[in-house]
Amino acid sequence: MNLQTLTHYALKHITTQSSLFFASMADSSSKPAVPLLKDELDIVIPTIRNLDFLEMWRPFFQPYHLIIVQDGDPNKIIKVPEGFDYELYNRNDINRILGPKASCISFKDSACRCFGYMVSKKKYIYTIDDDCFVAKDPSGKDINALEQHIKNLLCPSTPFFFNTLYDPYRDGADFVRGYPFSLRAGAPTAVSHGLWLNIPDYDAPTQLVKPLERNTRYVDAVLTIPKGTLFPMCGMNLAFDRQLIGPAMYFGLMGDGQPIGRYDDMWAGWCVKVICDHLGLGVKTGLPYIWHSKASNPFVNLKKEYKGIFWQEEIIPFFQSATLPKECTSVQKCYVELSKQVQEKLGAVDPYFIKLADAMVTWIEAWDELNNNTSEEASSKQANGAAK
Repeated sequence: MNLQTLTHYALKHITTQSSLFFASMADSSSKPAVPLLKDELDIVIPTIRNLDFLEMWRPFFQPYHLIIVQDGDPNKIIKVPEGFDYELYNRNDINRILGPKASCISFKDSACRCFGYMVSKKKYIYTIDDDCFVAKDPSGKDINALEQHIKNLLCPSTPFFFNTLYDPYRDGADFVRGYPFSLRAGAPTAVSHGLWLNIPDYDAPTQLVKPLERNTRYVDAVLTIPKGTLFPMCGMNLAFDRQLIGPAMYFGLMGDGQPIGRYDDMWAGWCVKVICDHLGLGVKTGLPYIWHSKASNPFVNLKKEYKGIFWQEEIIPFFQSATLPKECTSVQKCYVELSKQVQEKLGAVDPYFIKLADAMVTWIEAWDELNNNTSEEASSKQANGAAK
């Protein structure tokens, strides 16, 4: 690559990836602001209770379509504040829509939320727990978490080379000296992983030894998780490009009838990261923050997590060493291949993983039936584009 090509490449990157993007984000006094991706994003909320918490999110969520997945007793009436556009699905609806394949959707666990991902017809998904409130930044201003997630998803990631100023596409930042120009276009961002103030996302043993600890540290940063590095994904404040990675966002078999709970989002995160690395997609973490209002019972959590605490010492090395063949050019193909490896290598850890591997395949079959295979075509095209 000669100097002229490098200069052209850098200028093209600056105008197409940074300037135009942030210009579209700028406030305009001449016309009212239009909510970002208003017709391209669904908000998915799993719940067992009335959704009064939406009142505080009204300024940010009301323009968008909500998909509410009711867990537990389907006969219970869930009240939603007036003025929101929403669909509500309970267990009876899941059984009706998926038939025998409904067995892949967890019951009595927040993992049921992934049904909302499956039935959505939008390009993007934001999912939030019903005990997550609007946080404030250090200046005291309410944080529009959804807007920040959208910004994360709409600009590239840098999984192949770490930028020491974190997200180089952010206003006021750029690539540092020594960053290869050939990598400055970045990779499509598939996942935006947000964080939380107040109640930390701890496992049960840490909850028990630090019952009063609160997260008060606001870090004004977004960074790309490097290729080859796993992370513990938390599902309470999470957004993703459904067309790019949706079929891999399966939160597993958890809760009622299963020997494990509270590993649903982490399982999805490990699968997603392996597939993103294979397909050349990016995962961002950091901003935005939400306010996590309620600590769950550590003794109940310990019962749910007990086996997972031991199993993760086998699960994590499995994902760290997992590789996918070049023939896996779509998320679906990657996920089915990963399910085979789960059955082969983790099945020896416990028969649960054989059952989970079968459910992973069922999930993909149900996804494709509801989405007419269009998501596989889209993810394959995106993967091919990212690889070039």
